[in-house]
Amino acid sequence: MRSLSTMVSDELGVFNIKVAMGDTLVFNKNGYTQLKVTISSLNDMFIYMQPIVHLDEVTIKAKSAQQEMNDVVNTYRSKGLYFDGKPPITAFLPFGGSPITGFYEMFSRDAANERRFIRFSKSEMEAIQVDKRYNKQLVKRVTALPDSDVVKFMQQYTPSYEDIKEWNDYELISHIKKYLEYYNKHKDGMPLQKLY
Repeated sequence: MRSLSTMVSDELGVFNIKVAMGDTLVFNKNGYTQLKVTISSLNDMFIYMQPIVHLDEVTIKAKSAQQEMNDVVNTYRSKGLYFDGKPPITAFLPFGGSPITGFYEMFSRDAANERRFIRFSKSEMEAIQVDKRYNKQLVKRVTALPDSDVVKFMQQYTPSYEDIKEWNDYELISHIKKYLEYYNKHKDGMPLQKLY
């Protein structure tokens, strides 16, 4: 590195180069990590270089909440429930379907579980949509409340899914400001929310 001299080895990796005590040699070879060696003796040296380990490419794909819920609904489909537990009237008619399938879709435990899960997944997806727009960062920026108050404020004044769906950003911020005035006046005497 001091003299910037370079040398290429032969096919066996042998080479000669003029050096002085304390010089640093830098070894480079394709497929190996770079190696720096400080000269401490003028005798022949054996140098071992570490090969670079190349990893195969790995693709990681996350599932969205909607995809996970669809997977569960597809599990119910594999059990023979094709109408989300609410078969049409034609499913009970002999020429329009199978009456047994219609009754199974209407009254089986699997059908009841599917209907319950579909209601749950609908409310869960609505809550996710609300959380995307009405989040802690937005409330904190608009209200300038401390973190502990932001959480209380959000729990008390979270808008409904129907409101979020119809409101633009201006209306959402107006909602936050409107309830901020009320919150500031009554925050000490606010009742705690019941837990069920």
